[in-house]
Amino acid sequence: MRFLLDDEQREFTRSLDAMLTAADTPAAARAWAAGDQALGRAAWGRLAEAGVFALAVPEEYEGVGPLPVEVALSYVELGRHAVPGPVVETVAVAALLGRLAELGDAAPAKRLLPPLASGDAIATLTLPEGGPFALDADAATLRLSAEDAELRLSAGQARVERSLDPTRRLARLRPGGELLAAGPAVTESARYAATWASLATAAQALGVGLALLDKTVAYVKQRTQFGTPIGGFQAVKHRLADVLIALEFARPLLYGAALTMRRADVAAAKAAASEAAYGAARAALQLHGAIGYTAEYDLSLWLTKARALRGAWGSPAVCRGLVLSTGREDG
Repeated sequence: MRFLLDDEQREFTRSLDAMLTAADTPAAARAWAAGDQALGRAAWGRLAEAGVFALAVPEEYEGVGPLPVEVALSYVELGRHAVPGPVVETVAVAALLGRLAELGDAAPAKRLLPPLASGDAIATLTLPEGGPFALDADAATLRLSAEDAELRLSAGQARVERSLDPTRRLARLRPGGELLAAGPAVTESARYAATWASLATAAQALGVGLALLDKTVAYVKQRTQFGTPIGGFQAVKHRLADVLIALEFARPLLYGAALTMRRADVAAAKAAASEAAYGAARAALQLHGAIGYTAEYDLSLWLTKARALRGAWGSPAVCRGLVLSTGREDG
């Protein structure tokens, strides 16, 4: 398969990159981690105006999608700029409600999808395949849970758990809440939403890895040892080349998964992208030296996110198991 972006897709990613650069997302991420959501919500509004959240919403509910390739492209940029908030969970909720409407229950979609597409609503959710914690439930205006073939709208969060990434606040949702839908369609829609969440997380991880590589390359050109930039040392070149190769191998897997949206393809992309990002984080930490361990240094925003995304919406081991089990079934 040969995948090339068209001019419109390239311009879309360039415009997102420029917009997020101007938005000073590192400052927004630090403020978000400290409990101040103003800058993060402002960035969310700009993303909504650019149509990012409408990409997963069907046209009949005021969206432009579902467009998984464009979602993947945009979420690479979100990862590259360390955008805070439940961006993955919001797209997963859009996918869940859209699939539920396809299966015959359109009432929740009519009610909840338009504000998601416009950015007026921020969503988070818990799914059987995603673990018991909802991301940034305190910032979300919509908190959904799908369990035991029931889709419910939670009234709020119960207990907040610490995360390795300070910008990611994990919480258990309060049990009960308004019942939105029930039956086999909810189970199928939840599974579909988990696939979208895994795809978006893979794209976000790829963006994080690319940012770490760019920052490390820039740093090793400036840091000197024995009177010469360390970027000129063969060992450093080889280490960064390994990082680049891993990221570039993950990229076509991501694009291919977005084209097919097969669970096994998405799982393969998630495993490759998250491992590549984690490898980029390890190399960045080593080559930055002591400053890489400093929380005040912006590199930490991407270091911690690479580790957190590695396990979110399917760890590498879980994803590889899914690929292997699907391969046996296909064989």
